[in-house]
This record gives sequence, C-alpha cells and structure tokens, in this order.
Amino acid sequence: MDRGSTSVDLITESARDSLTVRRVFGEAYVVGETTVIPVAKVMGGSGMGYGGAARPDARGAPGAQDGAAGGAEGEGGGGGFGMLAKPAGVFVVHDGSVQWQPALDVNRLAVGGQILVAVAALAWAFRRRR
Repeated sequence: MDRGSTSVDLITESARDSLTVRRVFGEAYVVGETTVIPVAKVMGGSGMGYGGAARPDARGAPGAQDGAAGGAEGEGGGGGFGMLAKPAGVFVVHDGSVQWQPALDVNRLAVGGQILVAVAALAWAFRRRR
C-alpha cells in the first residue's frame, strides 16, 4: 500500500470510530425493569489534499535543488477530520411502552430568552418613538 491510501484508511477508520452514539452517552443500560436507550445527533466531515508541483528557482528554471539558487521541489499533503456530537435525549422502555425524553440544552434556552428580550425591548423603543 502506498502512503496516500494508508492515510485515507487511517482517517476513515478514525471517523468510523468517532461517529458513534457511545461518544456522547455510552451504551444503553437497564435499571430494574426499565431500559434506557440514549440518542445523539452526531455529525462529521473530513478533507484531504496533496500537491507535488516544482517551484522555479531564482532564474526561473523548474526543479532546481535548494541552495544558493533558492529553488526547491514542492511536495506536500494533509488531511483532517472534525466532529460535532450533541445529546438529543433518551428512549425509556418500561412495561412494554416507550417514552421519548428529550435532552434540555440550557445554553440554547438562555440564548433564546436573551434574543426574545432584546427583540421585545427594540419593539418597545420603536413603538415609544412614534
């Protein structure tokens, strides 16, 4: 295998291991007669790049070696992976019935409240001006 496919395989394997609900919640578990199944919203993305063009030296001749002339062969590569995981809630299974219990994002709730207060204050100020 060449270096490029090894890097791709490594990134793909890392993505597969990372994009799982266990990264946020862990395994489903049983307490007494109740089963709790965690649910998460997990998103990810990756990117890769590679280059191999030669740079011209100071005289404009491509492919000159490093040194007094200042030219060098260009070559490089890179890649990366990113992920975002947010808890969505849990399914609670008890006595043959299933209930959904959503996760409460307190930060999102606070920002929403602040935006609502700001809009109300602007509307009040605008109405008072008239």
